[in-house]
Amino acid sequence: MTTETALPRARSDAPFYLLAALAGASIGWLDVTVNDLLFTALLVLAACMLLGILRPRRPWRWVIAMVAFISITEFALSVSGRARPSQAQVYGVFLTALPGVAGAYGGAVVRSVVDHLRQGT
Repeated sequence: MTTETALPRARSDAPFYLLAALAGASIGWLDVTVNDLLFTALLVLAACMLLGILRPRRPWRWVIAMVAFISITEFALSVSGRARPSQAQVYGVFLTALPGVAGAYGGAVVRSVVDHLRQGT
């Protein structure tokens, strides 16, 4: 006979990866359409901060997922002929990782502070 342990089940991160994929694809499309690196950086910062708050453990993964899906979206738009990202936009995608890191780790810190305040410590 096996007995169940009292440990809580770990929730899956799949919905959060899906959220990161959708946000990255949307930001990639907006980056090509609007062609404003600062606006793109702001969106990446906000999306990574939200993901860092929701899942503060290993926040670097949200930055990687976001930048990957932005790159994939821009590549798909370029190959399909719907939009042609400039060379600056292609390099700019990797620069958006910097505000993404700040957002993801900032969100993780905010979550940690809020959790400590709720515990009263």
